[in-house]
Amino acid sequence: MAERSTAAVDVADNSGDNPLTAKADQATTDGVTESIDTADTAEQSANGPGGERKATEPSIATPELHSGHKLARRYRLEECVTRLDGFSSWRAVDEKLRRAVGVHLLPADHARARSVLAAARSSALLGDPRFVQVLDAVEENDLVYVVHEWLPDATELTALLALGPLEAHDAYQMVTQVSQAMAAAHREGLAHLRLTPSAVLRTSTGQYRIRGLAVAAALRGISSDTPQRTDTEAIGALLYAVLTQRWPYESDAYGLHGLPKGVGLIAPDQVRAGVHRGLSELAMRALVNDGATASRQEPPCTTPDELVKAIGEMPRIRPPEPAFTAPPEYQRTTYQQGTYARPATGPGPSVTQPLPPPPPPLQGRTGKALKWGVSALLIAALGLGSWQLADALLNHDKAGTNETGNTQTTDHSDGDKPHAPVPIKIQDAQEYAPDGSPQNADDVRNTYDGSSSTYWRTKSFIDGPDLVPSVKAGVGIVYDLGSSRNVSTASILLRYPGDHTTITLYATDSLTPSTSVSGMKKIAKTQTSGKRADFTAGSPVKTRYVLLWMTAMPDSPRDDYSKPGHKQAITDVKFAG
Repeated sequence: MAERSTAAVDVADNSGDNPLTAKADQATTDGVTESIDTADTAEQSANGPGGERKATEPSIATPELHSGHKLARRYRLEECVTRLDGFSSWRAVDEKLRRAVGVHLLPADHARARSVLAAARSSALLGDPRFVQVLDAVEENDLVYVVHEWLPDATELTALLALGPLEAHDAYQMVTQVSQAMAAAHREGLAHLRLTPSAVLRTSTGQYRIRGLAVAAALRGISSDTPQRTDTEAIGALLYAVLTQRWPYESDAYGLHGLPKGVGLIAPDQVRAGVHRGLSELAMRALVNDGATASRQEPPCTTPDELVKAIGEMPRIRPPEPAFTAPPEYQRTTYQQGTYARPATGPGPSVTQPLPPPPPPLQGRTGKALKWGVSALLIAALGLGSWQLADALLNHDKAGTNETGNTQTTDHSDGDKPHAPVPIKIQDAQEYAPDGSPQNADDVRNTYDGSSSTYWRTKSFIDGPDLVPSVKAGVGIVYDLGSSRNVSTASILLRYPGDHTTITLYATDSLTPSTSVSGMKKIAKTQTSGKRADFTAGSPVKTRYVLLWMTAMPDSPRDDYSKPGHKQAITDVKFAG
C-alpha cells in the first residue's frame, strides 16, 4: 500500500554535482534557471568546510520516465530538470488542483530512498512558510517521489547576483530572513547542509524563501558532524557574495569568481568599495569560526541563533530614500508674454518684441461712408443667410428622404477614406511565462531582428494541437513598442505549418504584466494552418505593450533542434497602426 504524507522540498539544485546523464535543455527550478557545475570537487571547494558526502554508494540507474507520465493518476510530468546520482527532478502539473509543482523521483531500492522520505516528512512537520513547502511524499510502485511547491514569481539568488551586488538594505533583509528561518529549523532539529545561492529565492514581494531543507542533503547523501556551524558558514558565504559579487573561497562557483589564490579570506569591504562596514564584519564572523574575525575582534558566530542575535545588535539598515526629481521651472509661452513672434536666439537673454501700435480710427466723411457701407453689407449678408437657412429647414424632409421613405446617403469624400496602417517598430521584447516555465527566453529578439533565418521556438509537447487544458494555458511574448501606439494590424511568420496554430494579441501594461491574460484587452485573434498569421483589429487599440499569446501548435516532425511533437517557431513579427 502506498505511503503518503504532506512535506516540503525544493527542485534539485545541482550546483557542484556531476550529472550522470546529459543535462536538460533548460533546467528550471521554481521558475528560475539554476546553474549546474560539473564536478563534486567543485562543490567541496565552493561550499567550504562542513557538509561531507557519505561513503561512495553503488550507482543506481535513474528511473526512465518520460513527459506525460502520471504519478498517482494526478501528477503529470512535463519536463526533466535534473537526472543524476540515481534520482531525477521534474517540473510537473497537479491535474487535480490545476497548478504547477516540482517532483523528485528515485527508485524505492535506492540506498538513500529511506532517508529522503524521512527528511521530507520531518521538513513537512516544520510547516514554516519561509521554506518551500512539500505537498506529498510517497512510496508507490517501486518508486519514491516527493512533490513540492513551484514558485513562478520567485527569483534565484544566483540570478540576482548575476546582475551585480545587492544594495545594503537588500543584503540586510536577505541575511536577516535567512538566519531567522534557519534558526527556527535548527530549534526543531532540522539542518539544510546545502544552503547555496540557488537554494535561496526572492519572491515578487521581497520575501526570501529557502528550498531543500533537509531533503537536498538527503538526496545527495550529505551529512555533517556540526550541522549548525555548517549552515551558519553557508549564510556567511551568501552574505559575502551579495556584498561583493565574489565567492569567499578560492574556487569559482555559482557563476561567481572566487578570491585570488594565496590571499586568504579578506573582509568584503576590502574587496569592494562602498560595502556596509557592519555587514562586512557580520559576514566575517559567520565565515571564520576558528578565531578573531574582524578588526574589532568580535567573537565568531557558530549557530544561526548567534547570527540572529548579532544582527539584532546592529543598527537597523533602512531602505534608501526614493529619488525625487524637481519639476522643471515654469516657462511662460510667447503667447502668454503677449506676442506670437519667435523668441530671440543667441547667447544673450531673449527679449520680447514689442507689439506695433494699432492704426488710428477712420476720421472724417470718408470714414463715416465706409462704416455705413460695411454695416449695410453685413445686414444684407445676415438676411440672405437667414433666408437660406429657413429654406433648408422647410425642405429638409423632401431632400432627406425618397418616395419609399429610405434615408438618402452621400458618398464619403476622398478625405474621409481610412489611412493605410503605418509600420510600428518594436523596441524590446520579453518572453511571458506565467507558469514559471519559459520556452526559449534568450532567442526572443530573433522574432523582430528583420531576418527570416533566425527564430524563437517553443518546446515540443506530446498533447495538442490545443495546449489548454492538458498542457498549459499558453506560451507567449510581450513586445514593447516604445510608446503608446494605435495597433490595428499585425503579421507573424511561422516556421511549422500544419493543423493548427492559434494566436491572440492582447494589450497589456508592461513587459512583465501585472494581470493574467483573462484581464487583458484583446486586440485580435487568428487561426492558421500555414506559415503566416495575419491580424486585423475591429478598431485600433492604443497600447505600448502587446502580448502575442499562442494556445495551439501543429504536430511537426523532428528537426535539428527538437524532437517530434506539437511545437511552433516564430521568425518575424510586425505591427502596424
